[in-house]
Amino acid sequence: MKITINDHRKIFAIQEEFTNAFPYLKIEFFAKAHQSGGPAAGKFVNPGATKISECRTIHNDGDITITENMSVKELEHRFADVYGLAVQVFRKSGNMWLETSITSDWTLGEQNKEGENLNDYFTDASEGN
Repeated sequence: MKITINDHRKIFAIQEEFTNAFPYLKIEFFAKAHQSGGPAAGKFVNPGATKISECRTIHNDGDITITENMSVKELEHRFADVYGLAVQVFRKSGNMWLETSITSDWTLGEQNKEGENLNDYFTDASEGN
């Protein structure tokens, strides 16, 4: 998949495109970057009507290609290095979203599959199976 990055795009649209491709993952935008392998760096950027131009330091336009074989770390670095965007990937676990900082070497496909497995587990457990 390719996501177009430019100053006019809204954050929620990028989040929606990402989650359509990886339904058990979400991408959050932050006011500043986090340490690689570390926890989220403070405050989320409100995705409502916020444009990308309001939260990035490098104003390159282009397409970011995202594949299921790309690691979380690689994706987060690409957003930061090429587009000046501080992002972090989260994985669904039941009704919670977990930071993937400890498993940032996993691919997006592996993360999404683990989210699906956890969702199935919690769904079965809540139904008494």
